[in-house]
Amino acid sequence: MVPTDSLFAFAATAFALIVIPGPSVLFVISRGVALGRRAAVATVLGNAAGAYTQVVVVALGLGTLIERSATLFTAVKLVGAMYVVFLGVQAFRHRERLASVIDAATAPRGTRRILREGYVVGITNPKSAVFVAAVLPQFADPGLGHVPLQLLLLGLVFVAIALVSDSIWGLAAGSARVWLGRSPRRLAALGGLGGLVMIGLGVRLAVTGRQD
Repeated sequence: MVPTDSLFAFAATAFALIVIPGPSVLFVISRGVALGRRAAVATVLGNAAGAYTQVVVVALGLGTLIERSATLFTAVKLVGAMYVVFLGVQAFRHRERLASVIDAATAPRGTRRILREGYVVGITNPKSAVFVAAVLPQFADPGLGHVPLQLLLLGLVFVAIALVSDSIWGLAAGSARVWLGRSPRRLAALGGLGGLVMIGLGVRLAVTGRQD
């Protein structure tokens, strides 16, 4: 079991990281604006699943490879960056269709795809990858044993905070989208802007250097 003081210290550290908008948050916001609150929440869930996959990798002892290997880190970063750019290009190309997506956004279909896209962005997010690889293990106490279980528990805390914070961002963006969506032209412009933001975000991820 993780000591209470370590648990609170980790929660405070994780909160400080999560509240600062990063790749996942910006992606959630763009989805909320383009597709509505349901899509934003689905994206948050996908992101959370991706982030927790990173935690599982760290708990199994593979996370140190990302922390120490510049090549592997760069590979993870570029995969995520290219995927975000791809989604941004798609959003920009199909911005005129957003007016017809308003009603479809509340339909059950498409949720699996939204979850999958959110998962890919979450699992390839270099910001959380470095955090769970370099920071997460520091809050485990080897003297208590069961370090993998400690890491998995700390990871749940990290994901829970992210779920709450990202959901607030997504719901706020989705609500703004409903108001802005009253004008098809305005919504198309906003969708195009969201696509450009994702493209810019992907490029930024690709060119951002590793900080050792």
